[in-house]
Amino acid sequence: MAESHNAEQGGGTYGSAAASEGWRRSAAARAQFLTPITERMLDLAGIALGDRVLDVAAGTGEQTLLAARRVGANGSVLATDIAARMLAGAAEAARLAGLGNVETRVLDARSLDLEPASFDAVVSRLALMLISERNKALAGIHRVLKPGKKFVALVFATAAEVPFIALPMTIAGRRAGTPLAPSEDPGMFALGDRTVLKATFDQAGFRDVAVEAVSVVRRFASLAEGLQYSRDVLPEVAQLMAHMSTAERETVWTEIEDSMRQFDGADGFLVPQTYLIGVGTK
Repeated sequence: MAESHNAEQGGGTYGSAAASEGWRRSAAARAQFLTPITERMLDLAGIALGDRVLDVAAGTGEQTLLAARRVGANGSVLATDIAARMLAGAAEAARLAGLGNVETRVLDARSLDLEPASFDAVVSRLALMLISERNKALAGIHRVLKPGKKFVALVFATAAEVPFIALPMTIAGRRAGTPLAPSEDPGMFALGDRTVLKATFDQAGFRDVAVEAVSVVRRFASLAEGLQYSRDVLPEVAQLMAHMSTAERETVWTEIEDSMRQFDGADGFLVPQTYLIGVGTK
């Protein structure tokens, strides 16, 4: 996940120090789980040696680094995000990995001030559904792509298919008096319907649009480990509970834990999860 619609409006949910720290803490577990799915996203984007790639709403940039390794020293990746703290993490990760072909730039996805037809591929991982005024972002992405090149976005499927995210947000929202609408737009599951995701690409002028579903299982050694990961990667839950007392917040987390117990067993904490990958050609 990268920037949310709140982040798009000034850093908000994902731009806070607490959110950035949570994402740093969960980086290894997130990378291990998401790398195969991210590689599929990059495969569909057709990224090759020497390419110039744009990563929109890059967050802390795990996918940025994977793309940078694919394009090689003669290629480059520009990672953009509105949350400066997240992007600083991406820049530091690129430096530590010895990748000199990564550039980061604080940019609002709705205002991509970049040269037209200047990128060989554009990708966005777990962010497109969270961007408000998405049509502006998609118009900008379409404009900066070279003709015949691809935009690929990884998003969550429906709330029912992503209980690890949906249950905490639903419970916290209900307790906060702001019940979660499963198809709230922008929102985690706004593009979770296959037809909606395809139509979003079609309406932005992309052709040969396709949507691919990827179903996996989230695996943690224990329920406690899974809940800590949830706390680290879902700043939205903390934001929903911001007005509550410490005791009230812990009561909410206890209810979330109880709801998650259905996925806990002898083999660990295992939660089914489905993603969608949308791809379109300029």
